[in-house]
Amino acid sequence: MRAALKVAVLGPTGYSGHELARILVRHPRVEPILLGRDNGEAREKSSTRVFPGLSGDRNYSLHMFSWEILRQHGVELFFLATPHEVSRDIVPEAMDRGLRVIDLSGAWRLKQPEHQAVYNFDNCGSAKAGEIMDRAAYGLPELNRTQIAGANLVANPGCYATSIILGLAPLLKAGLIDRKRGIISDSKSGVSGAGKEPTARTHFVSVADNLSAYSVFSHRHTGEILEQLHLEAPELIFTPHLLPIPRGIFSTIYVHLVQPTAPKTVKACYRDFYAGSHWVRTFPTPQLPQIQFSLHSNYCDIGFCLADDGQRLIVVSCLDNLLKGAAGQAVQNMNVMYGWKEEEGLN
Repeated sequence: MRAALKVAVLGPTGYSGHELARILVRHPRVEPILLGRDNGEAREKSSTRVFPGLSGDRNYSLHMFSWEILRQHGVELFFLATPHEVSRDIVPEAMDRGLRVIDLSGAWRLKQPEHQAVYNFDNCGSAKAGEIMDRAAYGLPELNRTQIAGANLVANPGCYATSIILGLAPLLKAGLIDRKRGIISDSKSGVSGAGKEPTARTHFVSVADNLSAYSVFSHRHTGEILEQLHLEAPELIFTPHLLPIPRGIFSTIYVHLVQPTAPKTVKACYRDFYAGSHWVRTFPTPQLPQIQFSLHSNYCDIGFCLADDGQRLIVVSCLDNLLKGAAGQAVQNMNVMYGWKEEEGLN
C-alpha cells in the first residue's frame, strides 16, 4: 500500500471547505494540510478554535497559503474550496506546478461560452483558459468515471446540478423523455447552499418561516445541467428556492414520456444506469425520498411516481448540498482519481 497521499485544502473555513476538512482528516489514505488565504482566513492558527469539530483528531493547524508550503509538504492533490474568481486565478499555476486539482467552485465547470458568461471571468477568451477548460473533467462520477480517473483537473459539480442531472440522466439516455414538451425542475435548497457570507436574503429574519424563489432563469447551475444532459435551453425550466433549513436539496422534476410506459420500465432504467454506483439510492415506487433521509451522507436519493396514463412522470431527487453536492462528492472524485473504492472515507 502506498504512503498516505499528501493533499491540501485551500479555503477550509467555509461551509463546504469545513466539511471537506472534516472528511479528509479522517480519511484512511490521505494526509491533509489546511490552508487559509491572505484575507484573514488564516489569522487564527489554533485548529481547536477554527475547527472545534475536529478537536478530537490530530492537531491540524491552519497555515497561510503559499506555493512554497505546498512544495515543502510534498502536496500532490490540491482541493480548492474558494470563490469562483479565486479558483480561476489559482488553477493555471497549480497545474503548471504539476499538481492535480479538485475545484469545488464553478470556475472550470462550463465548456460553452454562453454558459461561462454567467461568471463574467476576465480571461474567458484566452488561449490558456481554453486549454485548461478542455482538460477539465466534470466531476460527477456516476456519469464521468473514466474522465475523472485520468484527469489533472476535476471541476466539482454544483449541488442543484447534481440532483437534477442524476435524476434525469437515465431517462434521457434511454430516450424515454419527450423533450419537445419540456422539462421542469422545481428545486429547493437549505441556506448553507448560499455560502457562509451573510446577505440580506440569507439572514435569519429573512429565511425563517419563509420560502422564496431566486435567480429565476439566471441561476449559475443551469448551464451545467444543459451541458451535461445535452439539452437546449428551451427544453428546461429550472427554478431554485430557498428553504428555511440549514442544509439539503430537494428537486421535484416534471417530465412527459414519449409513449405510455410501465413503472417497472422506469424502475429498470434507473436500476441499470446506476448499477455499481454506491452513492445513488433509488426508491421503490411510490415511495419518495425526503431531505432528512440523505442528510449528513453522500447519497443522492431518487424516487418517482408515474401517472395512470403512463406518460406523466414526476421524479424526486434529494441530497445533502454540503456532501454529495460539494465536499463528499469532491472526496468521491479523489477516490476515483486514485483508484480507491468510491465509498472510502465517506461512510
